[in-house]
Amino acid sequence: MQVSKEEIRHIANLADLIIEEEEMDSYVLNLQDILTFANIVNEAPVQGLDITIGTNEAEDVFRKDEVKAFSDTQALLQNAPEQEQNMFKIPKVIN
Repeated sequence: MQVSKEEIRHIANLADLIIEEEEMDSYVLNLQDILTFANIVNEAPVQGLDITIGTNEAEDVFRKDEVKAFSDTQALLQNAPEQEQNMFKIPKVIN
């Protein structure tokens, strides 16, 4: 499948991108490479393979939330632009 400049313009329009005319050949080649690789993957022999959803059988990958005391708050706060009562002071973001 060959990619045309018109197709690149259409995709750019859908994605609200501005592509300069001198960049167009590069985009055509890159998209062509991606589609060629996708065709190679689509033609990979998969007959006889088991269905796999994930690469491992791990069921719970999250750790339990635990409160841990941090003993050196001054070292933690030394790079804070502003601090107040041993906490980072940040600008108000909600009125």
